[in-house]
Amino acid sequence: MDFLKKIKEYANKVNEIEYSISNNKKEFLEIYERNLALEKEIVQRTQELDQANKAFLTLKHVWELMNSSEPLSSVLQKLVNSLHGEMGYINSTILQICDDEKGKYYKIKAFSDSPIFKKLTEFLQAKNIDIHEYHLKYDAKMLITRAIEERTILHSTDYLDVITKLLYDFTPENIETITKLGVSKSVICIPLAPSNKPFGVMMVFSPREEVTDKELNFLTLFANQVEMAIIIANLFENLKKEAVTDSLTELYNRRYFNQALQKELERAQRLKQPFSIVSLDLDYLKKINDTYGHFFGDLAIRTIADILKKNARSIDVPARLGGEEFSVLLPGVDSSGAMVAAERIRAAIEAQELDTIGHITASVGVATFPEHSVKLDELLDMADQAMYKSKINGRNRVTLAKRVEDEAEWQEVAFGAFMDILTKQKVPIPDKIAKEITSKLKAIDSSTTKDTLFSVADTIAQTYNVQYKRGVTREKVSLAIELARKMELSKEDIDRLKIAMMLYDIGKLTIPEEILNKQEPLTEEEKQKIKEHPLVAARTILKPISNVADIIPIIEAHHENWDGSGYPNKLSGENIPVSSQIILLIDSYFALIQSRPYRIARTSDEAIEIIKLETGKKWNEKLVDEFVRLMDERKHSER
Repeated sequence: MDFLKKIKEYANKVNEIEYSISNNKKEFLEIYERNLALEKEIVQRTQELDQANKAFLTLKHVWELMNSSEPLSSVLQKLVNSLHGEMGYINSTILQICDDEKGKYYKIKAFSDSPIFKKLTEFLQAKNIDIHEYHLKYDAKMLITRAIEERTILHSTDYLDVITKLLYDFTPENIETITKLGVSKSVICIPLAPSNKPFGVMMVFSPREEVTDKELNFLTLFANQVEMAIIIANLFENLKKEAVTDSLTELYNRRYFNQALQKELERAQRLKQPFSIVSLDLDYLKKINDTYGHFFGDLAIRTIADILKKNARSIDVPARLGGEEFSVLLPGVDSSGAMVAAERIRAAIEAQELDTIGHITASVGVATFPEHSVKLDELLDMADQAMYKSKINGRNRVTLAKRVEDEAEWQEVAFGAFMDILTKQKVPIPDKIAKEITSKLKAIDSSTTKDTLFSVADTIAQTYNVQYKRGVTREKVSLAIELARKMELSKEDIDRLKIAMMLYDIGKLTIPEEILNKQEPLTEEEKQKIKEHPLVAARTILKPISNVADIIPIIEAHHENWDGSGYPNKLSGENIPVSSQIILLIDSYFALIQSRPYRIARTSDEAIEIIKLETGKKWNEKLVDEFVRLMDERKHSER
């Protein structure tokens, strides 16, 4: 019994042990299974963390690109490459909706660096088509179009259908070649609508058939960042555009035009190629404004701008320089080609009929590098001079600039010089007076040219001499011409003298009014200030004006005395130009017969006697003799 009892106890203990082992085994199995699940979860969380980290890095890259100064095309290109590389997608691209006269189409704005797009680029290059200019098919039923219109992300495993519809003009063999280069299993289309305006779509080709919610969330966030990049880039482009364009016409402004000219000059010099400048001025703008109002004046200006845009090549630079003045830079075009282009523009302007106003016209001038000048300032001046000649000769015409060696008519040169001085503010003339004079010059025509020039010269003289009388400039020029003929000057010299008579005292505009009108004796410093005005006129004001180069020596020497006691260079005798001596004598005569703050006016006879006393000192004897004879002839003719 004891033995059996012990066996039973032993059996119970074995059962207890077995039970204990069994329970421990379960616990071990549970622990093992839990460890397996934990390891699996760790792997999954690690993968998710890695994916999240990649997403974070990608979005960080997006933000960095958005804050760079790179152009939009470069930013988008880097964005799709980051999406392609960092997130494991096979291909990615951004398509933009475009529109032309043939209808809507898609254009590739950016694409990832992948074999598929490399092959697509090769196929298009074989057709002489740039991939960024290729027109992909637009269809309202297409997946990408529906994604844009529905403003939602759409996903499809039939990515071949998407590609085939976009590349509608490719052969099936070409499409098969392209698609074999990738192992895509689905395509995801994410709409892009910066500022809530449809822009296009971002297409992502995935190696997975399914798309997870987390993936969609990431792509949505990524697309939002792309939209922000587009908004920032557009704002930047708009600011750049505003900085270089005219607000009324959206043509380039003077600043941009001048920069483009400088670049073109450097290019033309390097490649030894020509370029031309077309200067254009709307005729009768003041009349349009006065008759119909400024709204119609602006309409006329915008109309010319639209015509310039329409007639411009992609490399041309049409610009509004201000008011009714326009210019067009024609790279690589010689004078004959520029004349054809200018005439086409002129004819198009004349043919355009506007509401209320009717037809408008423009005066046009053309100058070409290097035919007319190799200096940019001279070339601009010559184009302007040619345009002014078109105005003087009746408007609504095109005039080719004369070469530097060609002799221009004196009225044109004087006209151009006045315009240059006034519009480029080479002298301190009050704005109101400058605008008044400029308006007069722009209203000039062939029948009133001389009258206007004399009137302008009188007005300028009155700014530094309040006692200067209207009509005196005409009298001075008339007397100088007659004296020059008696001194047997050539026609060319007489024409130069006419211009010099208009401009010789322009330097006085820089002398303070209190010195010019001072009644008590001048100090030595004040005298020196006055003596500098011929140099100021010649070397500061007039030297930059190309067409008056041969007038400058005359003006610079118009205060030199025959005996060498004059200024500014102490010239004497035959070293003084005859024209300079004539100006000095005529100026002295009129100064004597006009009142001054420090004395009353002299009579003509008294003035002549004073001039005679200065013979051999201020003037040579022959000049004085001819002057006295001329004045006697005038006196007799008046009886």
